[in-house]
Parts: sequence; C-alpha cells; structure tokens
Amino acid sequence: MAGIGITTLAKAARFIPEAEKPARRVSFTEKLFWTGLVVVVYLVMTEIPLYGIPQGVADPFAMMRIIFASRRGSLMELGIGPIVTAGLILQLLVGSKMVELDFSKPEDRAVFTAANKVLALIITLFEGSVFVFGGVYGRLPLDTAILVLLQLFFAGMMVILLDELVQKGWGLGSGISLFIAAGVAQHIFWGCLSPLPAFDGFFLGALLAFGQAVASGNIAAAIVRSGGLPDMVGFISMIILFIVIVYLEGLRVEIPLAHARFRGFRASYPVKFFYVSNIPVILASALFANVYFFAHVAASRFPGSLLASILGSFDAHGKPIGGLVYFLTPPRNIILALEDPLRVIVYTVALILVCIVFSVTWVEVGGLSPRNVAKQLIDSGMQVPGFRRAEKPIADLLNRYIPALTIIGGMTVGLIAAVADFFNTIGTGIGILLTTGIMWQYYQIIVRERVEEMYPGLARLLGRA
Repeated sequence: MAGIGITTLAKAARFIPEAEKPARRVSFTEKLFWTGLVVVVYLVMTEIPLYGIPQGVADPFAMMRIIFASRRGSLMELGIGPIVTAGLILQLLVGSKMVELDFSKPEDRAVFTAANKVLALIITLFEGSVFVFGGVYGRLPLDTAILVLLQLFFAGMMVILLDELVQKGWGLGSGISLFIAAGVAQHIFWGCLSPLPAFDGFFLGALLAFGQAVASGNIAAAIVRSGGLPDMVGFISMIILFIVIVYLEGLRVEIPLAHARFRGFRASYPVKFFYVSNIPVILASALFANVYFFAHVAASRFPGSLLASILGSFDAHGKPIGGLVYFLTPPRNIILALEDPLRVIVYTVALILVCIVFSVTWVEVGGLSPRNVAKQLIDSGMQVPGFRRAEKPIADLLNRYIPALTIIGGMTVGLIAAVADFFNTIGTGIGILLTTGIMWQYYQIIVRERVEEMYPGLARLLGRA
C-alpha cells in the first residue's frame, strides 16, 4: 500500500518544475560558481521579510532554526524542514521494508527522489498552514493568512529547486548541507562581530562587546551576559567544541576488507565513533521543538486548561516558565544553569536518553545494523580476511562494535548538545556538530573533484565522466 503511494507521488512530480541535469561535464570552476550563487540566493531569502505578519511575536520553532536553516519572519521561515522531514519519512518507510526500493537500481532511486520532492511540497503546505492558522503569527485576517501561506509555499518550492540544482551536478554536495552550513556560519559571524547595540549597553557581537568591556574596565560584564546574548564563555566554548568534535570525528574502527575475485585489492570498512552521525540529536531536537510548539498553541488557544498547564506555561515574551516544556528547553547561560540544577539534570538526561533511543532505532530502520552491513559487503563482492565469506560470521564481527558505538555515539552527541546549550555556545552545539561534519564532507568532495579534473581517465574509470 505504501509502495503504491510512493509511486503515485513520483508520478505527480511530472507536474512540478525541475532543474535539468547538465548535458555535459560541469567544470570545477562552474560548480563553485553555481554553489556560491545558491548560497547567495539563500542568504538573500533569509533577509526578505514575509509580507503581512506582525513583528515581535513568540517563536515556537526557535530551537529548530539552526537545524532547519530557517530565519524567523522571512521567506526562509520553513527553511529545509519540509525536505528533511520528507526524506526522513521515506527513509523510514524504505528502511522498515514497508516500501520495497533497491537503491542500486537507477529507476528506484529516481522514484525515491521524485516522491521526496512531491512529499516535501505537501509538507511545506501543511507546515505553512500550521504556522498561519495555528497562531504562530497571531490571528490574521483570512485574505492575509492566504497571502502569507502562498509566500511560504513558493519559498519552499524555491528551496527545493535550489537543492535539486546542486544535487543534479551543477554544484557541489547538496543544497541542504549548504544551507545548514551557511546558516550556522552566519549565526557565528553575527554572534561574534555584530555591531548592533544590545540592551546591556554593549555591542551584540561577543568579541566587540569584549573589546568595549576591556576599554571600560568592566571585563566581567562581557564574560557572561544575560538574556542569551553572545558572550566570551560562548565564544571560548565554541572553539573548544570545534576541536573536540574534529577529534571525535576521526575516531573509528577499521574493519579490513579484501575483494573475493580480485587478489591484491585491499580496503577497509570504517565504523565511526559517531556511527549514526548527527541524526539522533536532529530527531531529538525536532521532538522537543514540537512539544514546545504544541505547548505554545495550547497556551494561546486554551489558556488555563489542564492540557496547557501540563505542556507548559509562558511569560509575555513567549519564554517557558513552567510545565513539561520548561524542562525540555535548556537555560542558555551558565549562571542560570547553576541556579536551576534540576532543570539542567532533567534536560540533559532526557536529551541523552532520547538520542540513544533514536540512535538504536535509526540503525535498525536505516539499514545500518550489523546484519544489513554484512549483506551489503557480501553483495558488493567483499570479504573480511580470515573469516568465511558469509553473512553470519561478518555480522558477528560487526556486532562487537556497532551496537556499542551506536549507544556511546548517541549519548555523546546528546551530551555535547546539552553542555553547549548551558554555556550559550555561539552557533549552538547542534549547529557546530552539523557544520563540522558538512565541512569534512565538502573537503572530501573538493579533493575528489580536483583529482578527477586533473585525471579525466580516472573519472571515466569511476563512471563519473
């Protein structure tokens, strides 16, 4: 039944605009140009405000802005959320075998890509409707609400087309990765060097505020700032976090491999410390943010009700002050964290447990379990030297590492994200986790592109010419 639904979605993609695949090999310089152009378009869209919405209202999705590369009140209000959500849904369906698709077949990959595009547009329309009619912008007149919804829909379509443009070979990597990295870089730059005045009398940027504090002889005022303003604790923790994540990204267990048919061919299968990457903390943050959103809707639509009091209560600025949502949002200041240790403990334990659950679940449904990896290695003609070429012995070998690294890795990303929140890390812990991985991927992509451009014969051998 689900398979029929995906096929129907894929057929509907014929009626949606698309970016054409290049008919020739695109040079590295051209790819750099198109990649840069896509980033510029994204950054411009983050600065164009939605027409017709009021300013200064609470932001139920504040926690997810970094993950979904979105900007409050702009054309990038929804960011890459619909694309990511659609991809996760389809991956779960395929991974759980509810939909039978073989990604080694080009036609099945095409079906998945087309279905993902249509589902992303449907989710864009749904999320836009929730924003407009769920009270995120307050109560809007019907004609204004429809106008805002249309802006969100067409902006969402533009994001999908930009991502498609990059992925089809005109650019480098993927639009999703570009938007996340650009959003985090913008957040870090603004948090460090913003010249706008803040309510505490200093510049908004942490480094500029620190310079002012040194000149005025009041250094302590810029070390830790109230109201979530960027400060030197956040700047220093950002540097430390980058170093720690780069180190942990390099930790892995190398499983030696040999080809069953071609003697002398040697390779290895890396089981990384972050085996499921950042997926657990992304899903956990999305879950917490959805609780925040529904708590906000309940508080605004049903004030004083039992549901509203259980989910959470808010002050006049939309800041949680009680209920479940209070314990699922971190105190973004080391002083506030020390003043409320119960909230710190509950948030940290909840985030770590949810990350572990999502890690274990994703390994099973995402085709990353020892059994699935062993099957993939056997099907690709590989074997582990010293082991019989069969799924069971290889799965038993992988089972020594994958379950443990799944739990430890999930626990670590959850702990990193939580601690970074308490130190008010500029760029947020999740943002730096994501950006570090993206930067490493782009380094590998650029090296590969340069090698293939210098040695065209190698590109033809790899089937990329």
